[in-house]
Amino acid sequence: MSFKDHAKATAKNVEGKAQEGLGNLSGDPKDKEEGKRKQVQAEVTHTVEDTKDELKKTID
Repeated sequence: MSFKDHAKATAKNVEGKAQEGLGNLSGDPKDKEEGKRKQVQAEVTHTVEDTKDELKKTID
């Protein structure tokens, strides 16, 4: 995984956790769901990049 992609995914995960927490505090279900969605996107990005790294190792 490139450092840049990893950093972007980690930032999105942190942003999602913060937004979900804000939604929990304010009682806004839209913020909660948006925060959870961002966390899932970050997890998918990490998984895709890890898979690409493994494939590259196998090919090399």
